[in-house]
Amino acid sequence: MDVVLNHIKNNQLHYIEELKELLKIPSISTQEENKGDMQRCAEYVAAKLSTAGMDRVEIFQTPGHPIVYGEWLAAPGKPTILVYGHYDVQPVDPIDLWESPPFEPVIRDGKIFARGATDDKGQMYMHIKSVEALIKETGGLPVNVKFLIEGEEEIGSPSLEPFIKDHLDLLKCDVVLISDTSLYAPGVPTLTYGLRGLCYMEVELVGPNRDLHSGTFGGAVANPINTLAKIIAQLHDKNGKVAVPGFYGDVLPITSLEKKNFSRLKFSEKAYAKNLGVAELQGEKGYSTLERTWARPTLDCNGIFGGFTGQGAKTVIPSKATAKISMRLVPNQDPKKIAKLFEKHIKSIAPKSVKVKVSSLHGAYPAITPLEHAATKAATIAMEKAFGKKIVYMREGGSIPIVATFDKLLKAPSVLMGLGLNTENLHSPNEHFNLTHFGLGIQSSALFFEEMAK
Repeated sequence: MDVVLNHIKNNQLHYIEELKELLKIPSISTQEENKGDMQRCAEYVAAKLSTAGMDRVEIFQTPGHPIVYGEWLAAPGKPTILVYGHYDVQPVDPIDLWESPPFEPVIRDGKIFARGATDDKGQMYMHIKSVEALIKETGGLPVNVKFLIEGEEEIGSPSLEPFIKDHLDLLKCDVVLISDTSLYAPGVPTLTYGLRGLCYMEVELVGPNRDLHSGTFGGAVANPINTLAKIIAQLHDKNGKVAVPGFYGDVLPITSLEKKNFSRLKFSEKAYAKNLGVAELQGEKGYSTLERTWARPTLDCNGIFGGFTGQGAKTVIPSKATAKISMRLVPNQDPKKIAKLFEKHIKSIAPKSVKVKVSSLHGAYPAITPLEHAATKAATIAMEKAFGKKIVYMREGGSIPIVATFDKLLKAPSVLMGLGLNTENLHSPNEHFNLTHFGLGIQSSALFFEEMAK
């Protein structure tokens, strides 16, 4: 492995130049005018997989954008690793806030600036270069490796799940390796091992059959906005717990090992509050901020609207009021089950003076890879060797739906070996990627394959 790692270090500048070419392609998946660029980007990724030494490389057309597949399966008896990533990027607006053109990569202060630099072209490309280094220096790979690189992640991956269902044998694997998450802090090797799911609902209350004069009819009929506000206020108890009956029934408890790992992060609640501009933090009683945001379920009203909201005054009792409510879920919670519990509870506490409609808009399953899993242990050793530091473990409060899909359809856990930073402006102007982390990521990837072989 020393020879392989030296090869990676010696070719770092060459890898960066290749990454620049990839970043120049405006592969914006949501814009119809970039459809040709999406095909061109898929072809670039496929060409680099071939150059890296994959035995088979194929571009699969989908109803949306192409999926790039590659494989090297010449390690009989060894595990099979599926590397997942995406080559599509977010739109660049507002363009006037970019310090340099978003598809003309530039390097400043050891960081490469371009749309897609950290999300996810830079992180995805690390793994292509790691297998290339292994094959060039050793003649092969210590494990079997497959690549699945899609072009629709930024628009919800509509073609991916059908593709997986149609190609279960092709994608069969023991572990999925994903680099589309972040380090806890610069230079700190990090594994994200848990993701929250999502249950996103809409509640609509209808009172009178039309908007009414608040003087003439005020005090005679229920105001849907007032009623909706009262309902929302009842969704938490005095300790910050969600008051929906059965909500916590399937929640996976936080283990003592996890609590120990969280405490090692030396998280500052004071600094966290200051950064957000709030005087104090709040949430479910009995849990730390990290526990509440990573490993406990939540319920939040994301928007409430109805009546008159324009400039000036219009004194009406609105006919209708609506709220958007999201619930972040933790492992073992089922978004479909939670949606039913939520709907039942809302209808049970709503007064007869309004008509209630509850709709489920979106759901995503939570996911977790146990810290004791062999793949987690292999990734731990790999990143600690590359960085020369002790690793930290974290969960993520957000959702990556494809992780749960891999678990459900391929029966394969995911290793989230993120090398980005949450401060690198992903989805925002001036997106960038730390090139030191780029190099360490290539090393970590190569070491991970070596450790998985053991």
